[in-house]
Amino acid sequence: MDGPGVVIVGAGHAGGSAAAYLRQYGHHGPITLIGDEPCLPYQRPPLSKAWLKGEVGEEELQLRPPGFYEDQAIAVRLGATASRIDRAAKTVWLTDGAAIPYDKLILATGARARRLPAPGADLQGVFTLRTTADAEAIKAELAPGRRVMIVGGGYVGLEVAASARTLGAEVTVIEREPRLLARVAGEALSGFFHSYHGARGVRFVLGGAVSAIEGRAGRACAVVLDHGERLPCDVVLVGVGAVPNEALAQQAGLPCEDGVVVDLQSRTEDADIYAIGDLTRRPLPLYGRSFRLESVPAALEQAKQAAADITGHKPPAPEVPWFWSDQYDLKLQLAGLPFDVDRLVVRGEPSTARFAVFHMSGDLIQAVEAVNAPAEFMGGRQLIGARRPVARERLADPAISMKEVAA
Repeated sequence: MDGPGVVIVGAGHAGGSAAAYLRQYGHHGPITLIGDEPCLPYQRPPLSKAWLKGEVGEEELQLRPPGFYEDQAIAVRLGATASRIDRAAKTVWLTDGAAIPYDKLILATGARARRLPAPGADLQGVFTLRTTADAEAIKAELAPGRRVMIVGGGYVGLEVAASARTLGAEVTVIEREPRLLARVAGEALSGFFHSYHGARGVRFVLGGAVSAIEGRAGRACAVVLDHGERLPCDVVLVGVGAVPNEALAQQAGLPCEDGVVVDLQSRTEDADIYAIGDLTRRPLPLYGRSFRLESVPAALEQAKQAAADITGHKPPAPEVPWFWSDQYDLKLQLAGLPFDVDRLVVRGEPSTARFAVFHMSGDLIQAVEAVNAPAEFMGGRQLIGARRPVARERLADPAISMKEVAA
């Protein structure tokens, strides 16, 4: 193929999508996709849910069928790790000594699970969840009666808790903050999920940090909390956040601030290098600040941005950040980010497991958390993007449709 060559480092959701969008937007030059895992690009969200419960397999996880990459003349190098970028020579070096030249480079190295800074965190039976290999190892441990300790009461921890309970395991969630989802959700949503999980047999330990994990014969057998309580266990899952894989960008001298700094086209400081996905700290004009987003929609949006900029294609319309989480029979959908909020508006009744919480700044919606409430999610997302003022009393009244609220 003729034309400039694009090298993509990272074959996850962001990198795999960027390769596809480049072809869709008319790029005719070479594309090389480099991934350090042994498998083709796949979806990560099902790992904590459907994969653990055995409801999907590897084929269902794949972003695109294997033949797609050959059909689209996308060269794929799996099990390969990039070690260095030579910006002057426009070359990526791999750990096996291979040198890959580029005209344009897209970094999509994602993030890695944060490790627990406690003695015993490296024992057998202690897991993090980021890859299919992680998920497969955890799935093999989940069975009726198994005692599962989940460190971290965020979305990943709660999703795994729901999957483990569905499989009959005994589950305890340990969260150092005084409530669940403390860093990502409001108190109303935290309280709802606490009650919902508790009613299904999940035990919670709030306001307690893990000081150590005890082992027997090299395998975890108990979690010890900072106040001295000892909790016997068979399995430990650590879900305390993710750290951007920015070492390659740092080595290349690209600005990083808990993520590679990019602009609205996903360009780094170097005009020939882009960065996309969980790796990046990106501008959010809607909120007047930059932020690192960890979500599939954000990764896809940036994949489109980079592909459009490289090909001269029309850039994608700016999106309101959005996320989702599936737990038991609950579909949680979130849109926007709760910055500069001065009041919450609850629409619906949490006891019915169908409600929404709107985070307001004056008469503007900054974010919405919707549980089994797709109309509120979609309506809220549109209102956030439009920056359209709404009357709080109308928003709180479920008898008034979201279309009428927006009128």
